[in-house]
Amino acid sequence: MSALTAHLDVPLDRRAPATARRAVTAVLAGWGFLDPDWLDVAAVVVSELVTNAVRHGGGCLALHVEAHDGQVVVWVADRSPAMPRRRDPDGMGGRGIALIEAMSLGWSVHDHQGGKRVRVDLLPCPGVRVAEGVRIGAA
Repeated sequence: MSALTAHLDVPLDRRAPATARRAVTAVLAGWGFLDPDWLDVAAVVVSELVTNAVRHGGGCLALHVEAHDGQVVVWVADRSPAMPRRRDPDGMGGRGIALIEAMSLGWSVHDHQGGKRVRVDLLPCPGVRVAEGVRIGAA
């Protein structure tokens, strides 16, 4: 099966995380990833990625979602070459990386056009299986 991909533009302001959450959830549901709890987790991961890009990276330049053989990957690109790092939580934040680590298979950072791209491999979605190369969404 070929990969399903979506490249999404989000506003470069405080609305970006909410816009990204809604858009990614709609795309994934349209692709057959229908488990509501899994979609909630995916939305939190996307929100944290975009929030970090807006807050620490000079804005979210790109949001990409890809599904291939039941595995979903999301990545966000921003303008800053500074590497994300785990921080001690405080009243202003510091929980994003810990949440992403707890809610995914893993994450990585890559150079991207003078900034960086943060990639997250989401946990497998319940009810989505691969049979003879065809992804089947559960109802």
